[in-house]
Formats: sequence, C-alpha cells, structure tokens
Amino acid sequence: MPTISKDPCVILESARGFETLYLHDKLLNDNREIFFTNEVTAQSCSNLITQLIYLNRIEPDKTITLYLNSPGGSVIDGLAVYDVIRLLDAPVKTVCVGTCASMGAILFLAGAEREIIEHGRIMIHDPSFGMQHNISGKKPHQIQLELDELNKWRESLAKIISERTERPLEEIYEATANDTYFNAEEAVKFGLATHIKKGGI
Repeated sequence: MPTISKDPCVILESARGFETLYLHDKLLNDNREIFFTNEVTAQSCSNLITQLIYLNRIEPDKTITLYLNSPGGSVIDGLAVYDVIRLLDAPVKTVCVGTCASMGAILFLAGAEREIIEHGRIMIHDPSFGMQHNISGKKPHQIQLELDELNKWRESLAKIISERTERPLEEIYEATANDTYFNAEEAVKFGLATHIKKGGI
C-alpha cells in the first residue's frame, strides 16, 4: 500500500522524469524559511534546532524566518530552542501564523523581529503539570519539591516575557496567572509582537 507524505510536496516533470519536490525543504534551502506547526516536544524541537543551526552555519549573516503556529508543550524543550535562537549569529524573524500559545509564545518571543498576521493570536500563561502528572502515593515533601521546581520554571518564563516586552515582572505574573489571549493589535501594544505583518508573504 503506498504511503502518503505528511510534508507538502509537488510532482515536477524534468529531463530525469518525475520528481517529488518537498516544499519545506525548498523553502528552507532557497528562502531560509522554517515552518514549525507542531506541539513543542523533544523530537520537534530537536528537528527545529538542527534546521536553525544548519542555516546559521552556511550563511550566518542572513536572516532566518521562522513561521510559528503552535499550541505549546514541553517547557524544557521549548527553552532549548529559545536559547539556541538567541545564540545564533544569524538574525531570526518569527512570524505568528495562527496561534502561538504557551511555549509556542516563548518560541515566538525569541525572534529579534516578531511579526503577527492580522488574525493571529498569542496566549501566555503560567506553566502547569502535564496531563499525565500523577501525585498519587507521593509524600507531602515530594509534592512540595515538584511545586518548587514548577515555580522555578514559572519565574524563568516570566523573566523572558518581561525582558522581551519590556514590562515589569509584576505585570507579567498578573497576565500569566490565567490563560491570557492577545489579538494582533493587543500583542503589538503589549510588546509581544513588534508589528502586524502587512503586504506579501
């Protein structure tokens, strides 16, 4: 039974016959554009870091454009991507196409230039234990240790948002206490995005 590729592609006819052209690969190599439309996981972040480092190595003076539409996910894996982007020589422009939520918002904030499309949304909130987290059978001091670790992540993420938006930590903690959504105009006003994307893409 034939398999269907999950990657968008086109079939081209050439002197060598029919060839499959994977659009993500072409845009990566020709335009220095990366598309991240996944949950933030160890695997998806590993792939993204590899692409970023590759483009940085071949032309460290040219901008990389990272298109994001992510519901978020793993804090530690997302922060690995954030740190790598901030360490690259190549400038990175992030573009919110759809929704950048939770750790997806943190990835978006890594960009030096941060664009959001007209109907894009950004959501920030405090980190939480995952759905599979289970405290059954754990002693109070063990639960407290896990809460302390969660609060460390909360502080780290709040500092990133504060630094990138140039807003005080107290205001960030207030915003992240619940799921706070920003439309394009609100995201620019708050400092999450630098501007709303206009014109071509």
